[in-house]
Amino acid sequence: MKKTVVIGMLGTTLDQNRGKSDRRWDAWRPTVSLGQHDDLLVDRLELLFDRKYAEIAGTVIKDIAVVSPETTVNRHFLRLADPWDFEEVYGVLYDFAEAYPFDTEHEDYLVHITTGTHVIQICLFLLTESRHIPAKLIQTGVKGEQSSPAGTYSIIDLDLSRYDRIAERFRQKSVTDASFLKSGIETRNAAFNEMIARTEKVGAESTEPILLTGPTGAGKSRLAKLIYELRRRRRLVEGAFVTVNCATLRGDAAMSALFGHKKGAFTGAAADRTGLLRQADGGVLFLDEVGELGLDEQAMLLRAIEEKSFYPLGSDLETRSDFQLICGTNRDLGRLAAEGRFREDLLSRINLWTFRLPGLRERMEDIEPNLDYELELFAERTGHRARFNREARELFLRMATGENAHWKGNFRDLSAAVMRMGTLAGEGRIDAENVREEWERLSQGWRALSGAQDGDNNDAALIREFLGDGVEGLDLFDIPQLASVIRECGKWATISEAGRHLFGRSRQAKRNPNDADRLRKYLARFGLAWSEVHERATHLWRH
Repeated sequence: MKKTVVIGMLGTTLDQNRGKSDRRWDAWRPTVSLGQHDDLLVDRLELLFDRKYAEIAGTVIKDIAVVSPETTVNRHFLRLADPWDFEEVYGVLYDFAEAYPFDTEHEDYLVHITTGTHVIQICLFLLTESRHIPAKLIQTGVKGEQSSPAGTYSIIDLDLSRYDRIAERFRQKSVTDASFLKSGIETRNAAFNEMIARTEKVGAESTEPILLTGPTGAGKSRLAKLIYELRRRRRLVEGAFVTVNCATLRGDAAMSALFGHKKGAFTGAAADRTGLLRQADGGVLFLDEVGELGLDEQAMLLRAIEEKSFYPLGSDLETRSDFQLICGTNRDLGRLAAEGRFREDLLSRINLWTFRLPGLRERMEDIEPNLDYELELFAERTGHRARFNREARELFLRMATGENAHWKGNFRDLSAAVMRMGTLAGEGRIDAENVREEWERLSQGWRALSGAQDGDNNDAALIREFLGDGVEGLDLFDIPQLASVIRECGKWATISEAGRHLFGRSRQAKRNPNDADRLRKYLARFGLAWSEVHERATHLWRH
């Protein structure tokens, strides 16, 4: 059974009723009374008070030990210069709630709102109603002329919908949470800021599916993780954040990865597998590139969303998982649905809340604050700081916001550029020469991609058939190599044959070459599977 934990403020008047004399046992004292009810076992009391009332608290704690020896009392010193100052009281209690290690899986919480000033009681109510304190309320008292020291108590489970207008007045965290979703970056693009503000409200108030769209590299994965963190801070979610790139899932492997399987369900299923949906129970599942899911997986996913249950492969028993869903895609799901490649009923279920992340070219005013953010990330990752000199910074920003800045990989391009410049900078100072060298590298990559996209028989166009807009996130040297591998996959009947041909030279230096495994791992780097590549490449090769 869960433990019962009460959080309450010391009553500086009622709790010291008649002071230290034995006559105090004849009086009702609200905090002591919590331990005087046979049908209410308090395992732990978190007692809040100002240090100047330590003597009163000491007496109360000793008396609780007498009436309820099972109750552990923890002292929490709060400094309140004016317990009637709303702003001060709310801030102090908010800080306590944010720091307290709530464990709702193993403990039930009650907030005692009988003691303290009216302002303290109101603030405790608001923090409970907003779920900053994940608890019910408990109110103690006496009825009429009742002289029993135990008095009465009642537990109140708030119907949150009744207090929306009250709570809305005190939702001062919205601005802070919106900044959190932007990783603290002071973005300047008005449309993006408005989108983030709406995402913050939905992410913090709703547990319904969210669909994030936008080009590759626009930040969908990062925003999904931040929405999860925001929900966890609001205690809307307690489980893990589980993410999967759906472009890597095909056939039995897709079903198994998502829904799990029983041992022997298919060839190679040597043991039971839990599956990602089960791992996300109580948490958030992020399906990146959801448009790449097969129709069978889409059907099972729809049922899992609506009924919170599904059948693992090879199992006759249902598995339940109460997960929250966030999906990401760079595809036009409406067009895919019209073509019969994406279920319309699934689309209507996951796009209740749809937010489009714009590409970097649509947010040129945000390049400068994101540049500073990437420099901070570089310092965290490498342990070394890199700074632009004034000339270099002005040059980079002028080029980065100019008409020749294509930013095809969006923020991935910017992040890679900072990483390269920071690494090559002498003594951590990025100069104009570093900037010119990096800009030439970026420009060459963009020209190669743009040129490649002009023809149907070139490397980038071929890769686009498999990765969609993901081709824009590839390094220049990856494009011809991956295209060559794809072509070979279409020429040979098995993965082993294709692997032997591709690795014909290097395999001679290996004692036990496993060409199939090497090829499988290479394709997985790009989220591709042999069966899909072989089937589609064979079709392209023949046509």
